[in-house]
Amino acid sequence: MKLGDVFPNESVETTQGSLSLHEYWGDGWGIFFTHPADYTPVCTTELSMVEQMAPEFAKRNVKMIALSCNGVDDHKGWSEDIKAYGKVDNVSYPIIADPSRELAVKFGMLDPEEKDAAGLPLTARLSSSWSG
Repeated sequence: MKLGDVFPNESVETTQGSLSLHEYWGDGWGIFFTHPADYTPVCTTELSMVEQMAPEFAKRNVKMIALSCNGVDDHKGWSEDIKAYGKVDNVSYPIIADPSRELAVKFGMLDPEEKDAAGLPLTARLSSSWSG
């Protein structure tokens, strides 16, 4: 992905079910952000802060979506940590499952130096925006 590229329209599995990225964002703005792994302290604090700021993004017609290289069940469990840490009632944005790292590779988001316990590369922290 390069500046000015149209973000690919992928069908993804998320904590909120299956969805198409372009349909999810619609004709508004979107923020796509990634984190290396579920249940990590820094990622948990960052995603809880994103949820605390969600009403401000919603006022501006901005939809957010996250990606981490774990499965949906892990994301759902992790969401409980995010809610507890951030003292929020829910995680309003979907978290995409990418345990095979297929999307991370396609989007060029893998950190060549940061690896999980199995030696697989993790996604770098980044964000991208969409305007429909």
